[in-house]
Amino acid sequence: MKTIDDLGDLRGKRVLVRSDLNVPLDGGTITDDGRIRASAPTISDLSDRGARVIVCAHLGRPKGAPDPAYSLAPVADRMAEVLGRPVQFATDTVGDAAQAAVAALGDGDVVVLENLRFDPGETSKDDAERSAFADRLAALADAYVGDGFGALHRKHASVYDVPARLPHAVGGLVRKEIEVLERLTGDPDRPYVVVLGGSKVSDKLGVIDNLLGRVDRLVIGGGMVFTFLKAQGHEVGKSLLEQDQVDAVRSSVEQAAAKGVEIVLPVDIVAATSLDADADIDVVAADAIPADRIGADIGPRSAELFAGKIRDARTVFWNGPMGVFEQEAFADGTRAVAEALTEVDGLTVVGGGDSAAAVRQLGFAEDRFGHISTGGGASLEFLEGKTLPGLTALTDSTDTKG
Repeated sequence: MKTIDDLGDLRGKRVLVRSDLNVPLDGGTITDDGRIRASAPTISDLSDRGARVIVCAHLGRPKGAPDPAYSLAPVADRMAEVLGRPVQFATDTVGDAAQAAVAALGDGDVVVLENLRFDPGETSKDDAERSAFADRLAALADAYVGDGFGALHRKHASVYDVPARLPHAVGGLVRKEIEVLERLTGDPDRPYVVVLGGSKVSDKLGVIDNLLGRVDRLVIGGGMVFTFLKAQGHEVGKSLLEQDQVDAVRSSVEQAAAKGVEIVLPVDIVAATSLDADADIDVVAADAIPADRIGADIGPRSAELFAGKIRDARTVFWNGPMGVFEQEAFADGTRAVAEALTEVDGLTVVGGGDSAAAVRQLGFAEDRFGHISTGGGASLEFLEGKTLPGLTALTDSTDTKG
């Protein structure tokens, strides 16, 4: 992959940067600016080189039309604070406002375009519609830098189609993400432990199956664990369950045993009457969840067990919380896993998404972890062995406008 250095002298050049600025919002308030801070170094680097920087990104899932709830305006304001320099904001993606804002840029200036997904062409599965939007987006710039790791697994116009139309390079954030993931899929230091949580086991089975030949230990928590418990014949009450995945889970467990991979499941569960903060809570054995209760977190003995299975590792990848960490009553399992990662003598990777949000919400300093990914879905698909369309576009040999 070409880097920004390979693009030559960028002074006065219009550079379109595809960033990942998909941050959580509460009204107009950003509740976690991790992706903005992670995107800032590449934008700052381009600005320092005298480039005229055009930042494009998506936020949420608007339905191909403008929606004030998903505007990137608050993100542009926060970006200016992080960069310590003015950031302009264009109120559309490729229309009159974007064209005027780009035309007004001076060397080193930065503009953020409105949410790409306000245009149906960004996410269209129709190649012609997506291509037409890519043409208009590419026309704004002289070069392209792909730095939105969290979007690389999407075949979207700004990620997949635009690079073919411009001289292109990979940004610093994406380069670092790929370097870390290649360490996880290459020859990692052992023991190599993967910790998986989150809600749906169907999202993780491909990763599990692909990692069975590489890892030493799989630690399973979160909502997905109840499908594992059901596969063992246990009652899971009202807990999250993907009944149609029970046979697949049972098969994965059998494959793990055949390959000598240890699967670690909870021994106790925090069972609640609901997921509300004021719910009645009991700690029960993992194989004895009452029929009228819902599993909301791993229990204290499980938290201790999981921590012990993590601490002696030399390489750890963690994706997915152990419980409903947003509620303090159900955050102890996730907190224990995060704390254990900080005690590992080796590479620790927090695999984006809710895991990254959890470590920040629970008050952990980011520098206590080896790497915090900005893209949960992209990380998982890479570990699953899938081809990431955006990465393919950035490694393509095309380096001139087509």
